[in-house]
Amino acid sequence: MQNNRRDFIKKAALAGASVAVIPALSACNGAGKSSSVDDNPGIKSKLIVPENNGVKITGTFLDEISHDIPHQNWGEAEWDLDFQYMKAIGIDTVIMIRSGYKKFITYPSQYLLGKGCYMPSVDLLDMYLRLAEKYDMKFYFGLYDSGHYWATGDMSYEIEDNKYVIDEVWKNYGEKYKSFGGWYVSGEISRATKGAIDAFYAMGKQCKEVSGGLPTFISPWIDGKKAVAASGTALSREEAISVRQHEKEWDEIFAGIHEVVDAVAFQDGHIDYDELDAFFTVNKKLADKYGMQCWTNAESFDRDMPIKFLPIKFDKLRMKLEAAKRCGYDKAITFEFSHFMSPQSAYLQAGNLYNRYREYFNL
Repeated sequence: MQNNRRDFIKKAALAGASVAVIPALSACNGAGKSSSVDDNPGIKSKLIVPENNGVKITGTFLDEISHDIPHQNWGEAEWDLDFQYMKAIGIDTVIMIRSGYKKFITYPSQYLLGKGCYMPSVDLLDMYLRLAEKYDMKFYFGLYDSGHYWATGDMSYEIEDNKYVIDEVWKNYGEKYKSFGGWYVSGEISRATKGAIDAFYAMGKQCKEVSGGLPTFISPWIDGKKAVAASGTALSREEAISVRQHEKEWDEIFAGIHEVVDAVAFQDGHIDYDELDAFFTVNKKLADKYGMQCWTNAESFDRDMPIKFLPIKFDKLRMKLEAAKRCGYDKAITFEFSHFMSPQSAYLQAGNLYNRYREYFNL
């Protein structure tokens, strides 16, 4: 077992080293499109399913303050190239998933530094806003996550710090950059969680008030059979929420937050593929009822694999995007492009997923 583990780590390191040369070998043309084997019309997959039959991914999270996936340790040159890869497939929205997690932060916040957070080596927030402006994208700012909610199950802990963060960020960045296009209220819930309605309302209201009404959104998960702890070994569980109970609980949550939350992007990876239509239909029905946009957070990593987390099999992503189209969803975003779909990702499979996605959507 130990030898197998060493072999795996060695192979992973070699794979990562080979990916590092991709930008040099695969230069971008004026539109940002990367050269690849798929540019050779003589070598193209023969699809036996209808092409271009799903909702296109037009937004992605930027997960630089990671929780359970590794940092790629990119500098501005790598990020600039990644924005080109995003632009080439039609991504027009980038969302910083959180501005900080516990003591690690993305920008030199005077408030959070005063609370004991660590100084970052570069101002990632400023960099993302500049790159979004350069490539004509809309940037959404993800709020600070203290970690207290994950430890206590009480979302109300997140309100106090974000009172200061929201004001600070809007004054120092929002008023400066035209690419600052909205807010991501970053707390993740799946059920009627303690304090969630009041917390989402308070933070969403402040975001909209300081910015003159810029849009806000949330990205909860569905408490399905694959909603298991990332730190565990199980891939599924017996207990899972029913469609009826999911509708009942989210009807109550939406009723309490719809005035200050403009869109909801449910994570799509916690239910099985034959459950997509049932849950997606309910999500769209509730969003329409409360005048909210219904997005899908199309997870581009695979929850079915014993190794967490690797780029998803293309057919799984395709099925989820097709279900979103059948149910009339307004937009698809993903978690997340840079690790799991980018040609320069540390995961070699991510560039292949990028190519399969381009083939399917004729990009």
